Amino acid sequence: MKVIPAFAISVALVLLRSGLCFGQTAARPEVHTASPGDTLPTHGPLAHLSPKLSHRDIIKAVRLVADWQLTRMPLPAQYDWTWAALYDGFMAVPHNVNVDKYQRAMKQVGKALNWQPGPRPTHADDQAVGQMYMEQYFIHKDPRMIAAMRAELDAEITTPDPSNSSDPKNPLWWWCDALFMAPPVFADMSKATGDPKYLAYMDREWQFTTNLLYDHSRHLYSRDATFIDKHEKNGEKIFWSRGNGWVMGGIVRVLKVLPADSPLRPKYVELLKEMASEMVSIQGSDGLWRPGLLDADSYPLPEISGSAFITYAIAYGVNEGILDRATYWPAVRKAWAGTLSHVYADGRLGSIQPVGAAPGAYTETSSYVYGVGAWLLAAEEIERGVK
Repeated sequence: MKVIPAFAISVALVLLRSGLCFGQTAARPEVHTASPGDTLPTHGPLAHLSPKLSHRDIIKAVRLVADWQLTRMPLPAQYDWTWAALYDGFMAVPHNVNVDKYQRAMKQVGKALNWQPGPRPTHADDQAVGQMYMEQYFIHKDPRMIAAMRAELDAEITTPDPSNSSDPKNPLWWWCDALFMAPPVFADMSKATGDPKYLAYMDREWQFTTNLLYDHSRHLYSRDATFIDKHEKNGEKIFWSRGNGWVMGGIVRVLKVLPADSPLRPKYVELLKEMASEMVSIQGSDGLWRPGLLDADSYPLPEISGSAFITYAIAYGVNEGILDRATYWPAVRKAWAGTLSHVYADGRLGSIQPVGAAPGAYTETSSYVYGVGAWLLAAEEIERGVK
């Protein structure tokens, strides 16, 4: 996607005036680690943040991580799904952290991208950025922010699906993490326009994916159809923490905009309950989840992007009265403390698995933007739930 130079200049000027400086575009857009040739240290001092669930302590942690990441945004602006998850996190930063600095920065990203989705029509990865566009629209009520996305969704709904999504073995959203990417955009569009066709389409496609990938006995999703019969070293099925975390994040993003009287609502509420119950039953002693959810012993490090999305969803469920606070809030408290043990003194968030499709290897300092986005979303829900 080509970016209009004037918009790129506008982004740089606005953020420079805010005391922020962008680094160069990373060698791979999903990696925040900095300019080509730069390397992160193999170790560094941790931030030693307080795990106390108080507004003050949560805000301190959020400001540290969010500011570190914001100063490392790339030019030109990115529409990629990895960055889209980060944009969602920035949009969720509580106003009492630093007024609306992060939301203003995201507005400039939207302008730089002309409020366009990625170039692949119907592809969930290229629609994920629409979540930030929709949130900006709800704030500013500027129809230009959602016009291109609305046109793409309308075309998708009315055009025969080239992937033949009506085939239960070939759904449009064939990988489980796609349920975070695209469905919330359709749900948001329904809210923005008042047209139920977007919800109906979203629900139909979600169900195709669930029918294929959801294990009703373990209440977890296989990453895609190729994993349905794959197993860990201990004989358990492979269920990827990040993939399932993204599903839970998608459930939350849909529930946030579903009308209270929507006939679709009970299904998504029940799905959140089932997955949350399973997650709490396998939560690690450090409060976090390993890449392979059912074989923690095979993975030495917790995975923060999956853990953060799981925490986000559980905290939301508690805040909305979907999940019992006495049962689930201790798990949230434990998970938050666990994530803080992977925040470095400079604000870098570590122990995040690189882009992939299955449990894999990484280091304690491995850091990627989607993990930061998930962590900021979790922080917002936890701060909202502090009594």
